[in-house]
Amino acid sequence: MKPPCDEAAIASGDTKAIAQPESRVWVLAAAILGSSMAFIDSTVVNVALPALQSSFHASVVDVQWMVESYGLFLSALILVGGGLGDSLGRRKMFLAGVAVFAAASLGCALSSSVRELILWRSLQGIGAAFLVPSSLAIISAAFDEQTRGQAIGTWSGFTAITTAIGPVLGGWLVQHVSWHWVFFINLPLAAAVCLISLLHVPESINPNAGRVDWAGAIAATLGLGGVIYGLLESATLGWRSPYVYGSLAGGTFGLVVFIFIEMRAISPMVPLGLFEITAFRAANVLTLFLYAAVGIFFFLFPLNLIQVQGYSPTATGAAALPFILLMFALSRWSGGLVARYGARVPLMVGPSIVALGFLLFVIPSTGVSYWRSFFPAFLLLGFGMSVSVAPLTTVVMSSVEQQRAGTASGINNAVARVAGVLAIAVLGIVMTWCFHHRLDSLLTGLNLPADAVQSIKSNSIKLAGMDVPGNLDAKTASALQSAVRQSFIFGFRMVMVICALLALASAITGRALNSDRAGSSPPLSARAA
Repeated sequence: MKPPCDEAAIASGDTKAIAQPESRVWVLAAAILGSSMAFIDSTVVNVALPALQSSFHASVVDVQWMVESYGLFLSALILVGGGLGDSLGRRKMFLAGVAVFAAASLGCALSSSVRELILWRSLQGIGAAFLVPSSLAIISAAFDEQTRGQAIGTWSGFTAITTAIGPVLGGWLVQHVSWHWVFFINLPLAAAVCLISLLHVPESINPNAGRVDWAGAIAATLGLGGVIYGLLESATLGWRSPYVYGSLAGGTFGLVVFIFIEMRAISPMVPLGLFEITAFRAANVLTLFLYAAVGIFFFLFPLNLIQVQGYSPTATGAAALPFILLMFALSRWSGGLVARYGARVPLMVGPSIVALGFLLFVIPSTGVSYWRSFFPAFLLLGFGMSVSVAPLTTVVMSSVEQQRAGTASGINNAVARVAGVLAIAVLGIVMTWCFHHRLDSLLTGLNLPADAVQSIKSNSIKLAGMDVPGNLDAKTASALQSAVRQSFIFGFRMVMVICALLALASAITGRALNSDRAGSSPPLSARAA
């Protein structure tokens, strides 16, 4: 889902508009289409994961890398992308990001192996790191304070629509055409964005922009990449592998170096002094817990629906629509909660409701009705996130001085993305271990031939996407498939319990917020109305 503080990044930008009134609709169109490319890609790929796993005969680790390679570079470089736009030109970096993203999308669509796809997904993440912050910045630069609120509302509405349509369209393409078209759909969007930007979007820079923190960006990328590599590959190489503990140690060292660099840098990518502010620190811890839970959920849920529940890709894409539409419909209402109650109460209540939603996802087994099982859970999840996001954005904006609000919103945005990347790596290990443990216990009662057991255990890293040995009779094969589905459900339930605990940890963190200070500025959704 879309991270918090995107709207805040627009609202906290330059106060002087540089675009002519007749050009502003085109600026907004370019920003909406550019942002939509990134939003659609981050959702439709998850729906396409089972098809990608089947096409490439990939393990769950390969599937994780398909998501993580994109998220890793996006989360590590998004602050650098914003800085480059301020110093070199926002339109220039926006166009560069769109071009890189489009070229990488073409590479993804034409990939013939898992490694090729992961490589192009990494390049997509780099393009998105330039595209996303620049798309927000060109809106901020084009609209003055009187018209910016309406622009934010329009941008939010259209990006919500594309976020909702993306999974359904992606699922339909996977089901009726091919997974390749999940990436091909970015090409016409990119062409339209480039044409509009060249003709109608004026260039803008920030004359007060500091130097780009390249040392911090490199340390953050290498550190986060090392940790992610070690966590993901532990499932196949084992914890004793020198590649695993070596990359974990190296990644941890890189993150420590990143902190030292930020402490000494003249223009740090992440000013660590902001974390001395209690409200800002609490808001980012809350974001880390909450978006970690949401990140791993939206990774595993499509696998559950398609590979275990037997849903079509189109139905799977549509399954989360109540969540998305509820968040969009309640955005203004949730902004009013901050004005009425302050931020502390909504940020305790909202994540608690999210926790209940995750607990409802623990209940369903296999062959259950969507409307009686998943639909109520999505309603709670969407309602809880609706209560949480606008107050969270307001806290981030109001916890720092006005001139640092843009930096604060960018950091919180990056924290949300890092949370999802880390959750898929860490809780993916939990999912794999639970699946293996449950499957081993169920295999003992099936009296399978030794060669079949060996084949199953060697392929269990594919989770529910594993192939059943072909030398089994129909009854035994059916029993084995049932065991695989039960094992996946067992692991999914354990992860959902952890997600509920993470959401509760977010609610507890919300208690650390100072209600008066957190609600001192108008809710962003109210300003955007």
